[in-house]
Amino acid sequence: MERSTVNSNMQLKNSKPASQTRLIRLLIPLLFLAQKTIAQNPINWTPEQLMNPSELSTILKDNKQVPVIYCIGPGAIIPHSKDVGMVKEAENIKLFKEELAKLPKDTQIVIYCGCCPYEHCPNVRPAIQLLKEMKFSNFKLLDLPHNIKTDWIDKGYPIEKL
Repeated sequence: MERSTVNSNMQLKNSKPASQTRLIRLLIPLLFLAQKTIAQNPINWTPEQLMNPSELSTILKDNKQVPVIYCIGPGAIIPHSKDVGMVKEAENIKLFKEELAKLPKDTQIVIYCGCCPYEHCPNVRPAIQLLKEMKFSNFKLLDLPHNIKTDWIDKGYPIEKL
């Protein structure tokens, strides 16, 4: 009887790693699927399409050849910005499209969000995609890789008085 208890315990010990292995084999594909679902699409802009914040700041201070500036995020704080709202939302991307439809395709446009780092931003990619689909040729993304506070406000660049 003792022998069968030992064998029974050994089977339990041996079956535990097998069940864990099966569980892990089931979870790994689910984790990869979840990662793809959560992860942002790849960057859809080029380094040439980025505008350095200091460049826009200088343009605003000189008040010469100011581009059309759209805030595609949670709030327009840069002078001359048109606030279209967070373009991740259907009604705001529609508003952005309506605004763009009024402009010639070669209009100098700058867009910015600044709500969070690029890898998490839900607004930049849809805005860039829309500009491309509408065949705009002279647009820039304001280079705010961290957020508006770190990359614009903390550097002393001009802001709208709230």
